[in-house]
Amino acid sequence: MTDLHGDAVVADGHNDLLMLVARRPKEVWVEYFRDRWIPQLRAGGIDVQVLPVFLDSEFLPEGALRETLRMIEAAHRIAEGNADQVTLCRTGFEIDEAVAAGRIALVLALEGCPQIDKDVEIFQTLERLGVRMASFTHFGRSALGDGSGEDATGSRLTKAGVEAVGLLEELDVLIDVSHVGRRGVEHILELATKPVVASHSSAFAVREHHRNLTDEQLRGIAATGGVVCVNFFAGFLTADPRPTIEHLADHIEYVVSVAGEDHVGLGSDFVDEVFAEKIPACDRPLIIEGVDTAILVPGLEGPAGMPLVTEALQKRGLPSALIRKILGTNLVRVLHQD
Repeated sequence: MTDLHGDAVVADGHNDLLMLVARRPKEVWVEYFRDRWIPQLRAGGIDVQVLPVFLDSEFLPEGALRETLRMIEAAHRIAEGNADQVTLCRTGFEIDEAVAAGRIALVLALEGCPQIDKDVEIFQTLERLGVRMASFTHFGRSALGDGSGEDATGSRLTKAGVEAVGLLEELDVLIDVSHVGRRGVEHILELATKPVVASHSSAFAVREHHRNLTDEQLRGIAATGGVVCVNFFAGFLTADPRPTIEHLADHIEYVVSVAGEDHVGLGSDFVDEVFAEKIPACDRPLIIEGVDTAILVPGLEGPAGMPLVTEALQKRGLPSALIRKILGTNLVRVLHQD
């Protein structure tokens, strides 16, 4: 780990590790997180970790809210049971306090919002439980809007989605446009009066995939004061079957050039361990939205590889002050929306 990486505040906008915690019996949640994930987060120098609540199709629709509450309870328990190492944070002040004390700040988010459906008032309940960020869709259609996999429909937000934007801003819960379809992102940016984030999205101009953001979208997010956290998932970075960390660095530099240095962060989307545990061998290789999920950037299979990103940016000659912003201070700034 470089001196810069070790000294910087490192924030990751998206890691699905909470799915793996919640798959286990509740009796081992604390121990599993302590033994399996804290060492990886520490090895990666990660100070702030956003934990999305993502629900597999097996829980939809009837079990969505129940599983959401189980996952949120899991997050609270792993924080309480490892209070010397991590803190579940509700405010920017709590994030700063945790990092200053040498603890990892955990931040709850929603991904896809199937547990909300049209009942947007549930956002208020979940905010009371600590949720700080929410994205409205996954690849497909939700009651709030269409995901990027439905771009051919040309749909904007639904009536419930428009209502959700207003309520989330009142609650100071960050609106996350990752996975939202192109017209939906446009609609959110028209309505937004506070910073908007993309928790794990890369640049369409570098890799033409619908999960990535266009230059117009990048500039629009920056105009809200928000942050684009660049995704590490190989298939969204390049079509090259032999991806490298240079492909990730290309996206980071490109987003800086379009959105500006105050509007770029990191959203790893480390899902290798999730897929390895959840996908039977007979169903591999798993292809999602035209992307082979078995192809990974070497070294970036999990949180321990995060220092490699800093090294790659340093080798490109980026100023230390800019690298610090990318690593975490930009994302932490918008998490102070409270």
